[in-house]
Amino acid sequence: MKNQLLSSILRLTFAIVLVSAATFTAIPAKAQTTTPEADDSFDPFSDYNEFDQETDEEADIHFLRNGRYLTLGLLLGYRGFTKGFAEGYEGGLNYGVQFSYFFDLNLAAALSYTTGDHNVAFRSYTTPALTQQSSAYTGTVNIQIFDIHIKYYLNTDNVTKGLADLNPYMLVGTGMFVRTYNLNESFANDPDKVVGFRLGAGIEIPLVQRRFYFGAQAIYNYVQFPDESNYFIDEGGSGTPSLQAIDPHLDGDIYEVNLILGTNF
Repeated sequence: MKNQLLSSILRLTFAIVLVSAATFTAIPAKAQTTTPEADDSFDPFSDYNEFDQETDEEADIHFLRNGRYLTLGLLLGYRGFTKGFAEGYEGGLNYGVQFSYFFDLNLAAALSYTTGDHNVAFRSYTTPALTQQSSAYTGTVNIQIFDIHIKYYLNTDNVTKGLADLNPYMLVGTGMFVRTYNLNESFANDPDKVVGFRLGAGIEIPLVQRRFYFGAQAIYNYVQFPDESNYFIDEGGSGTPSLQAIDPHLDGDIYEVNLILGTNF
């Protein structure tokens, strides 16, 4: 009887050991089989996204079909002035050239050069009260602008085709302004070279299957020449300085309205 009881206890103990061993062996196996599924569903270190790649390819194809790499245009238009410049300088013809490089459909960097001669008329006085005239100056002033600016073309996907074909854009940039007088009366004045800022907008209409374009552009130039804060000019030449009051006071800014005829590359 005692031997039978001992035999039963041994059998039960052996069975428990077998079941426990099988259970602990199955747990790692299950974890091992589920790990690949988790890896397939999410990998935080992966830098590949099929959807992003397709989107980039579509954007590249759209740019190749509809975009431009380079443009070269001729500018012709009107240059005017504000404040005292508007009284002393006469607005007139303005012409130049413009070169643009496109980063994508909406953004381009541009270089431009414009120049123009304008009639000038102002007077100098021996008294600050402007009662005794000293000299009357007439002639021309040449203003050249070398500039670099960024053009942003507005998104026209959600507008009608007629408006989209205008290709409206805004621009902002900076430039070097060079002013040179050529007057009937000489006075101590060298060409002025200052840096100014430009802000404007325009449109570009494609022509001849987009090989050429016709555009219009308006720009306001904020510029501060060295003598704008002075109400006098030096009539002493290279000798003793002789400051004389002037009228009108030559200060203000410059604006341009140009037409552009260009070609696309």
